[in-house]
This record gives sequence, structure tokens and C-alpha cells, in this order.
Amino acid sequence: MSMLDKADGKIFTGNVRLVHAVGMHARPAVKLTKLAKKFQAQISVRVAGAAEWINAKSVVKIMAMRAAHGSTIEIRASGSDAEAAVAALVDLIATDFPDGA
Repeated sequence: MSMLDKADGKIFTGNVRLVHAVGMHARPAVKLTKLAKKFQAQISVRVAGAAEWINAKSVVKIMAMRAAHGSTIEIRASGSDAEAAVAALVDLIATDFPDGA
């Protein structure tokens, strides 16, 4: 996890491989956005190398991202609980969206 100093506070980033067999379809997208909404932080995600960052709290945009199995998801967040938000989302994706989540 790396930190970049910004005028509006720190930005936390993380990368995680999407291990879900069918990629980012509806069920994992819903779990990701539901978890993201528990945090105050501004959270964005993208498939590694993509030009556009996507709001992690928008299920429609997350599904439209069409992240494929095996792709790397980049996460960045800023705000009071940004570090915890990145850690939680990395964990959710890395553990393949467990049902208890």
C-alpha cells in the first residue's frame, strides 16, 4: 500500500487480482459497492491501466467496468477512513467475495 500526499489529505492505494471465475458480474459488483458505501472515504476503482477511475459506490458503473477474471483491480481512496476502505476492498476481492461479506 502506498501513500501520496495531497492537499486534501492522504490518498491510499491498493492493487488486487480479480480471482472471481466470471469476473466482475452483478453479485460481486453489489458486494463491492455495498462494502464501499460503509466508508466515508471517496473510493475509486479501475482495471489496471484503464484511463478512467470509477466510483466504487456505483453498482452500475462497477458492472460496466467489465473486469475480467485474472485482471488486476486498482483501488484508491481519500478521506478519514480511506486506509481501512482500501484494505477492506482488497480483502473482499482477494477472498473472492465470500458469502458472509
